[in-house]
Amino acid sequence: MPHPRGLTVLFFTEMWERFSYYGMRALLMLFMVGAIETGGLGMNAETGAAVYGLYTALVYLLALPGGWIADRLIGQQRAVFIGGAVIAAGHFSMAFPLQETFFLGLALIVIGTGLLKPNVSAIVGDLYPEGGARRDAGFSIFYMGINVGAFLGPLICGYLGQKVDWHLGFSAAGFGMVLGLVQYRMGLKHLGDAGTIKEHEPEMYARDMRTLYNSLGGLAALAVAIYLLQSGGLLHLSLQGVAQATGVIIVSLAIAYFAYILLFGHLQAFEKKRVMVIFILFVGAALFWSGFEQAGSSFNLFAERLTDLNMLGWDVPASWFQMIPALNIIVLAPVFAWLWVWLAHREPSIPTKFGLGLLFLGGGFFVIAWGATYAAKSGPGVSPMWLISTYLLHTFGELCLSPVGLSSVTKLSPKRLVGQMMGVWFMGAALGNLIAGLLAGRFETLPLPELFGSIMLISLTAGLLFLIFSKGIQKLIGDLKGE
Repeated sequence: MPHPRGLTVLFFTEMWERFSYYGMRALLMLFMVGAIETGGLGMNAETGAAVYGLYTALVYLLALPGGWIADRLIGQQRAVFIGGAVIAAGHFSMAFPLQETFFLGLALIVIGTGLLKPNVSAIVGDLYPEGGARRDAGFSIFYMGINVGAFLGPLICGYLGQKVDWHLGFSAAGFGMVLGLVQYRMGLKHLGDAGTIKEHEPEMYARDMRTLYNSLGGLAALAVAIYLLQSGGLLHLSLQGVAQATGVIIVSLAIAYFAYILLFGHLQAFEKKRVMVIFILFVGAALFWSGFEQAGSSFNLFAERLTDLNMLGWDVPASWFQMIPALNIIVLAPVFAWLWVWLAHREPSIPTKFGLGLLFLGGGFFVIAWGATYAAKSGPGVSPMWLISTYLLHTFGELCLSPVGLSSVTKLSPKRLVGQMMGVWFMGAALGNLIAGLLAGRFETLPLPELFGSIMLISLTAGLLFLIFSKGIQKLIGDLKGE
């Protein structure tokens, strides 16, 4: 049975959005720590990593309100288009060589991605009301589209940014998002009712709008108060302190949200069990992304400072190493999609796949920690195969965990809460990205074998725990056949 035509529309929408995101992200850390004389911001690794961690965390953190806005007010289809337009505006803001427009651009990308990211995935789930293995295969195809964009972004934006001009690389990311918006608008008819908002009472709509306005007003007032207190010398916030506080806030929000849904969400018994599973997967995802997302921070610095970049007599841009995970997935995603369908009743369970993903992640850090021992002893110039091998193992882990996680959330969530639960899923990514940035801040102060080795031990331990308790977690899930 063929996949719906709407999957093609969403494939290319997400492809171009990921082109813009990963293209800019491949440059972000290098630009911030780059010398002022070469057009960079001249930050040290700790400060740059704090900004990087906050940015990447907020990109995913805003998926929760983005899902809520789509569920309650505008629907997923409109949220995707509006979010894409805001993302494009953010990238074009970064095309100007001013520090103010740089940070404005980051803020706009955060807001736009919060609207687009959770809702485009939710629409994919809506295209497969029958559920089953076909939906899993659809998500794997969709996930491959993500990585086509993630491959092309660093290739084009990375080259322009590092070899021509930083801001030309940032503007190329904006043009990519515009292309995504054009094809999305032209293909809307193929989505049908998927992602459209259901009719609701005018009183409920008015109440939700008041909630939105009050929340925005409260955030604006809080931001103004913090700015005034900081300017007046009554507060002494550092970027590192803000990043750490943000981590505490994300954890607190996640726990509070799950507790509220379980206690006051009017869920049936089987729905409560599945929400508990989503929380367990949330923890596993956060641990996974805290290691995997070293790619754009500490691994990017490892490529630039400690890896031999000369290939065939030409120094390749360090940002090009960001293409490797995406290229791996482009090649391997169809294999994994076929594998899950072929295994059928013998397919590993959701928690087993999470455990395998974390074990592969730990294996990758074993490789890069080993390679770092040679970099520490003999200086810059280790073989690029250390990074390439690490990325390959991390790709195995990602293909076990990430597309399965996306599909599982749409399966396990109560139907009326799918958008919000997708937002919660991306909160796990937010927490992982934030931790990844904070860990990367130790790049210049902590021996790399120690830094990468610690992440290896945590990943391997978490993976083993998932495997040990996989049967118990599967009992909470129950039978998902036909869903």
